[in-house]
Amino acid sequence: MKRHLLASALAAVSLTWALAPAAWAKEPVAGLAPAASPEALGFDSARLQRLDVAMAKAVADGRVAGVQTLLARHGQVVAFNTHGKANLETGKPLENDAIFRIYSMSKPVTGVAMMILFEEGRWRLDDPITTYLPEMKDLKVWKGVDANGQPILEPVKRPPTMRELMSHTAGFGYGLGDKHPVDRMFREQRVLGSTDLKALTTKVAAIPLMYQPGEQWSYSVAVDLQGAVVERLSGQSLGDFLESRLFKPLKMNETGFYTGAANASRLPTPYIGNPTTGKIEEAKTLAGQPIQNFVDKPRLESGGGGLVSTTRDYARFAQMIANGGELDGVRILSPASVELMGTNVIPQAALVSSNGSTTSSFNEAVGFGLDFMVVNDPRKAGTLEGKGTMSWGGAAGTWFWVDPTNDVVFVGMIQRYGGTGGPDLGGLTRTLVYQALVDPAK
Repeated sequence: MKRHLLASALAAVSLTWALAPAAWAKEPVAGLAPAASPEALGFDSARLQRLDVAMAKAVADGRVAGVQTLLARHGQVVAFNTHGKANLETGKPLENDAIFRIYSMSKPVTGVAMMILFEEGRWRLDDPITTYLPEMKDLKVWKGVDANGQPILEPVKRPPTMRELMSHTAGFGYGLGDKHPVDRMFREQRVLGSTDLKALTTKVAAIPLMYQPGEQWSYSVAVDLQGAVVERLSGQSLGDFLESRLFKPLKMNETGFYTGAANASRLPTPYIGNPTTGKIEEAKTLAGQPIQNFVDKPRLESGGGGLVSTTRDYARFAQMIANGGELDGVRILSPASVELMGTNVIPQAALVSSNGSTTSSFNEAVGFGLDFMVVNDPRKAGTLEGKGTMSWGGAAGTWFWVDPTNDVVFVGMIQRYGGTGGPDLGGLTRTLVYQALVDPAK
């Protein structure tokens, strides 16, 4: 039965591929021009077919219910393909206009909002965060427990800087895991369930840092704190600022903090692997809490993980980054600001934790800039992408990258928590895209 399903999936891929050139020629995807052919942009069609074969296999193997990928080069869409279901129980297919929970892929978006204000001279990278978040003036650092099991805390040597806030080196916890006492405090106080960003900031200020600012890298609540900074500097809610300064100018018309009732049916069902059965099943909770309702307007507009978006919309955001801050004649940032976001700021000795989807290991080859992971030396990292590639992923398995060297943009969307039960799709698609780019000079 499994072989039959896989054969059917591969046959569907072949049919889709055969029809794809005509589809590209008919209409643009994501407002980006369609490529005349993969070869016109340096790709080998036969080799590129391996990408869709692999995505179809991930569905046929039951690792994901559905997957959608978009590949663009030089601002032209090379491939946009969808496989599988939005809901396994009902058999509803995954549609091209599906709206996905992108979780931590919200972070680069909030980072761009910060850089818009940076370009207006509203803040500087080496400013202490207390300039904008005065609640943080009395931060303490976790040092362990005494003989009676009581916390040992020490004052911060200095306040974290804005640069550290944007690179997860400020010392804050998050609460996604529960191994560190600070993360357990985040969970106990339900920081991510705060009523708004002001309440979140107040809670975070009362919880000790995991380490002194600048000493380590650890995935954190820092981007939600950036959202609070955006609100205070702009005088708008984070959602209103993103809508007016980013989403509307970029025509990201279906990106926001909720879908609304009219579009609720476009949210695919989220899944998670069952370790006992080895199969995926509908996910009801995440990190011990009920999964957020992305249909209704939330109390907390989480810049760190609260957005929903379509593949088309997010491709427009990624293409703006690839273009050095501009898309369709609309400039969001200067090229220098995009370059700054893609410049590694992580010390080589920094320790690392999960990005919410997969575990990243930072070293001299792979680092982190301002709200983006950055590939400094792809060959040392063992990857085929170009130097300076900027990327991130989300807790429901979504991923994207922007490769300025090869002028490549890729967006991948699934809705499965906790990994995909096999080869990481983010890494796999990188290999399959670049092994097909046989003439990068085009």
